[in-house]
Amino acid sequence: MDYQSMRTFADSWGLLFLFLVFVGVIIYTFRPGSKKEADKIAEIPLQDDESPDENDREDDDVGKTN
Repeated sequence: MDYQSMRTFADSWGLLFLFLVFVGVIIYTFRPGSKKEADKIAEIPLQDDESPDENDREDDDVGKTN
């Protein structure tokens, strides 16, 4: 296969493949019932983190001098 034939294949079938992936993502995003899942995911940054264990903290000694 030379460059020209690979480019022709990519121009036709590659474009079709990427278009179908795009349509699939749009359908998946706007499918019925996805609003509940999207709202749940949108709340993640606003949730409180669990307090870390004292042993898990790595920055306890940062800036302290003995």
